[in-house]
Amino acid sequence: MNTDFIKGVVVPILTPIDAEERIHERKLREQVDYVIEGGVLGILAFGSNGEFYVIEEDEMERGLKIMVDQAAGRVPVYFGIGAISTRKCVRLAKMAEANGAAGISILQPMFLKPTEAELYLHFKTIAEAVPKIPVLLYNNPGRVGYTMSGNLVERLAHEVNNIVGMKDTSGDIT
Repeated sequence: MNTDFIKGVVVPILTPIDAEERIHERKLREQVDYVIEGGVLGILAFGSNGEFYVIEEDEMERGLKIMVDQAAGRVPVYFGIGAISTRKCVRLAKMAEANGAAGISILQPMFLKPTEAELYLHFKTIAEAVPKIPVLLYNNPGRVGYTMSGNLVERLAHEVNNIVGMKDTSGDIT
């Protein structure tokens, strides 16, 4: 899998919402142009800053389509997944792939404290549902209450083909 496009600053974009709690399309398009013109090399839709936790799935799909359309190939658009259940994460991952996401970013489940084996299975299951796009792991211990171990990330990067492990100059997975 070619992952050469994963580089530089990938900004977690905000999600402008109107009074009816729907995505404000004009403002979202303006924001996509603004960050691209500012020099970012990728956009992350529905990360923590994108308030994924308050946006319905159909609106997430609509928002992703708007961002992919507005980016028009200038930068890749990644789709952030922060759902708790593996089943919902798989559904969102498949939707993201079908709507042009260049890759997905998965936050570890909130409110739960899965074992390392459970977390491994969670990420592996999601990644295997979308084998043609890269999967980035999003470690946010401040939001979820626990961290992913380096061993877990390294194991996933080596054992699941589309989970991207970033390498530092020593060649170690980071």
